[in-house]
Amino acid sequence: MPSKEERKTRYIFVTGGVVSSLGKGIASASLGRLMIAHDLDVAMLKFDPYINVDPGTMSPYQHGEVYVTDDGAEADLDLGHYERFTDRPTSKLSNATTGMVYSAVIEKERRGDYLGGTVQVIPHITDEIKSRVHKLADASGADVVIVEIGGTVGDIEGLPFLEAIRQFALEVGRSRCAFIHLTLVPYIRGAAELKTKPTQHSVRELRAIGIQPDVLVCRTDRPLDASARAKIALFTNVAPEAVVEAADTDNIYDIPVRFRKQNLDRLLLERLGLEAGEGDLSAWEAMLGRMQRPSGEVSVAVVGKYTGLRDSYKSIIEALTHGGIAANVRVNIVWVESADLEGDVEPAKHFRDVGGILVPGGFGERGIEGKIAAARYARENGIPYFGICLGLQVLVVEVARAAGLKDAYSIEFDVECPHPVICLMDEQKKVTRKGGTMRLGAYPCVLAEGSHAARAYGTLEVNERHRHRYELNNEYREVLAEAGLEVTGNSPDGSLAEVVEVPDHPWSVAVQFHPELKSRPLAPHPLFAAFVAAAYAARGRATSPEERAASKIPL
Repeated sequence: MPSKEERKTRYIFVTGGVVSSLGKGIASASLGRLMIAHDLDVAMLKFDPYINVDPGTMSPYQHGEVYVTDDGAEADLDLGHYERFTDRPTSKLSNATTGMVYSAVIEKERRGDYLGGTVQVIPHITDEIKSRVHKLADASGADVVIVEIGGTVGDIEGLPFLEAIRQFALEVGRSRCAFIHLTLVPYIRGAAELKTKPTQHSVRELRAIGIQPDVLVCRTDRPLDASARAKIALFTNVAPEAVVEAADTDNIYDIPVRFRKQNLDRLLLERLGLEAGEGDLSAWEAMLGRMQRPSGEVSVAVVGKYTGLRDSYKSIIEALTHGGIAANVRVNIVWVESADLEGDVEPAKHFRDVGGILVPGGFGERGIEGKIAAARYARENGIPYFGICLGLQVLVVEVARAAGLKDAYSIEFDVECPHPVICLMDEQKKVTRKGGTMRLGAYPCVLAEGSHAARAYGTLEVNERHRHRYELNNEYREVLAEAGLEVTGNSPDGSLAEVVEVPDHPWSVAVQFHPELKSRPLAPHPLFAAFVAAAYAARGRATSPEERAASKIPL
């Protein structure tokens, strides 16, 4: 592989200012899509300033979902955006935190790598940060590496990362680096105008660190007029054509097209000295057309434990959208908090008019009985059911209980339960540390011929990403099969149940892995496409007592 100097990789650094949650991840992913449209190889990296080594032990309410890569990294959810927009895999090299950086530096100090020197933020921490960028460039061989700096300019946690990218640009050459700063341009209703002062102050803060942005991406809830652009350009030392509008949108996949209409891709290519063709977004635009002009719509209930923060299910949301693209329908998500289904609750009021029920992953006992109730309702009423990770486990518990094992449960929630139909994986029994110790990353699965899963995939061998500690207890496979729940997907050695189905059901599939992590707008995941199609076919199904009784599956 040629060295980074011979290859002359270019680098785009994306920072944010004013407030958090402006969409740096979406903006970075959109830039990746634009570079790929120009036939350039792209690799992406997210720096997170928090001290946790990774988000694996963090509550979803703290961080949103944990995204898992093929090689087993538990990473920031923005990596999901990167993969969905670029259709390029990320890896352990694609996400680094303050915790990772400091751990690496401390380990080197303990080994004596610094020869007795005093270990400091500069140069040791900043050198470690820079090394992460070089490692990704070398490993990927990318033409362009896009690096997103988490947090907001002015945060004390982010200062080492900003100092590191300042140094990086000096070392590799400023002509090979572009700095993009994402800011907020708020509209003040009382004054009836957009205010540019927050952006001016944010850029001033960035320049004080030693970074002059080449492009400003301005988040607004309405278009930027020419006078606002000119004012921002004047006070930030940025060319007027490099002040890019990022107005609010209901469809994140429209952002690459909006950026291109403002010539952001051409501006960056010129800034980085890259020669490329006109760029082709035709497939992307065709996908957008299908989203904007669906032939129908369907409602799908997502029964979760963390519905108070929708980012907890970001990949689920996007994968359902992708399934709708494949089926040419709009998917409307009906959020159901699993705890609301517990006790003497009639599930029908939560599932009225839905075409399908999806139960996603999660941890802990809270709301589990509600998820079991959702699986029962779907099974008894012939409603398409899709269980993911914990969603498989609650279906197993539900069927086991319906088959007469009244005390069936998972040992995750009761280690003394009489019928542990869900048990701890053998490889997990000696694990004591929480972080990074689950079954993580991509593993192969062999599907049963003729199963719903095999028909959806169109093949009998697949690779999917995992994140779990518990599994179906193989001692109960036979009783579950007699009750009408078949294992239709296994690890190659047959020891781990990967897919279960209720064969005598319109569509009831549950998987131990996380298929949502591999779904793309240009390549919807086969299981989500099949589930949405089944839900659409089931929409508006009559649910009189007689019809419900006729659709029940005997156990």
